[in-house]
Amino acid sequence: MNKEITTTIDDNEYSLILQQAVAVIHSVRTTIARQINNTVNSAYWNIGKLLFDKHLEGGYGSGVVKRLSVDLKAEFPDMGLSPRNLWYMKRYYELYYQADIKVQQSVALLPWGHNTLLIDKELPLEQVLFYSQEAIQKGWKKELLLNAIKMNTYAIRQQQLKSNNFDVALPESQVDYANEVFRSSYNLGFLGITEPVKELELEKRLVVKIKSFLLELGRGFSFIGNQYRLEYNNKEYFVDMLFFHRGLRALVAVELKIGAFQAEYVGKMNLYLSLLDRLEKGADENPSIGIILCADKNHLDVEIALQDVNKPIGVAEYQLLLPKEELQALILQEINSKDPIN
Repeated sequence: MNKEITTTIDDNEYSLILQQAVAVIHSVRTTIARQINNTVNSAYWNIGKLLFDKHLEGGYGSGVVKRLSVDLKAEFPDMGLSPRNLWYMKRYYELYYQADIKVQQSVALLPWGHNTLLIDKELPLEQVLFYSQEAIQKGWKKELLLNAIKMNTYAIRQQQLKSNNFDVALPESQVDYANEVFRSSYNLGFLGITEPVKELELEKRLVVKIKSFLLELGRGFSFIGNQYRLEYNNKEYFVDMLFFHRGLRALVAVELKIGAFQAEYVGKMNLYLSLLDRLEKGADENPSIGIILCADKNHLDVEIALQDVNKPIGVAEYQLLLPKEELQALILQEINSKDPIN
């Protein structure tokens, strides 16, 4: 019986089942990690509040904290209760107890090492919120968070003009999240493209390296298919790449263009989104979102093209060149993978 079942599933269908199963496991693991972080940080928050309320500072306070550390470690040896960490807990509470609830909720979900890094950097609260949300959504390790801060990613992101109409085409509760999920630029350097290619070839390479593309898109995306077929009124339409975003609970259509943005791309995407909402969207899902991925875009051209469009559409650029460090790593990997010359 099992043999009969497997013979009725082709490779594409099996691949989709596998991807969805992996997505479920990743989602559960992420949820568990956040719950653990939240619980640990809650304990640290309350210890920090205790130290803050007792007005413990240097001098006399140092002796109290050292003694407290010894006694607490004897009782809870695996909780990271060193004097240095206890001072971090006090600072943690001190920094955020009067902060906006969004800030408090975001830092509560971070691993403690991420929080100590943010504390050391003494960032304004709006930047703490930005970096903590980015780290949570994209699964940044502490090193990636540090690099993002050193690159001043917050300031760069603030300077980028929005190339979408999410504020008018999405429910108000989704606008901020959608703007956080979708970026204005994506790096496709992992494709290894060194000469011009056609759109279909670009799409094929992305499908082959779909894991890398999903990592570039960010957390929450599940790949549904490429050249996804939609049929309506005896006509066929094909979406280049179709995804589902768990957090937004929405289908995401991606159209790939090898040249600069053109206004007519919006009309085509608007049609695809109408068809997806009519034919594919679940009753409990949000409106489908479209992303037009181009080699180049002019903000004014995008703005006028989206002006009277009621479907949520964003336009993003892609780069095919890797950063120097990643390129060097790939070259070394390629060299090491070669058979030695005898």
